[in-house]
Order: sequence, then C-alpha cells, then structure tokens
Amino acid sequence: MTAEQIVGEGELGRVSAETRAVLRRYHDAFRTHNPAALVDLVADDCVIENTGPAPNGSRHVGKAACLELWQGIAAKTDLRFEHEEIFVVGDRVITRWRLWWGDDESKSLRGLNMMRVRRGQFVEALGYAKR
Repeated sequence: MTAEQIVGEGELGRVSAETRAVLRRYHDAFRTHNPAALVDLVADDCVIENTGPAPNGSRHVGKAACLELWQGIAAKTDLRFEHEEIFVVGDRVITRWRLWWGDDESKSLRGLNMMRVRRGQFVEALGYAKR
C-alpha cells in the first residue's frame, strides 16, 4: 500500500505545511523569548511529558498546565535552544535539539520531542533527553 492510498497527496501536503507553520511559530517563541506567542499554539486538551525531573519527567495535562511549562521555559533569557534536526510528516513532528544554559558543552543537554499538531495547535509533546 502506498502513502497516496492511505492519505491523498494533496491532503498530506496541506497538513504538513500547516504543521511546519505551527512549528516555526513555536520555535520563534522560544528563540525570541516571547511566551505570549505560545498561547494560540496550545490546544485545550494538550498533553506534555517533559524531560525532567529524572527519571521519567513530569506530565502536564490541559492548556493551562502546558502553557505554564512552555511559557516558563520561553521566558528564561539565559536559556537557548538549538534545533539540530526536524522531521515533519503530516501532523507529526520529531525535533532533535540541544538546550544551552552557558557557552561550554557541559552546560547543555541534548534531546528530542515527538509532537502532534491538530487544527493548528499542539495536542501532544513527548520530550526525551540524554542525561
């Protein structure tokens, strides 16, 4: 079975373009430390599984809880994300990143997020990190 038999090429392209646009706005919010830009990107039923605390991270359910987490991170001007690789297929995103809190590699953390977008908003973000 080909991808075209599962989802029409036109639909897959449209969904991927929408997902890419949402992802771009999300990354810009963190890059520019603009927490307010995240409000429209988080769905009411969003679920985030954060990378910390070890060993299993924390789970955040609902728009308010997810915004509290992401906006808190985006507001920290001493942190910066470097995106190493990003895959977008339909409504799914995998982004490999490095979080920096200093200039030395020992002051960084590498990880990835597996995310899902629905109707222009994040509904799921599962974070995993190397410790």
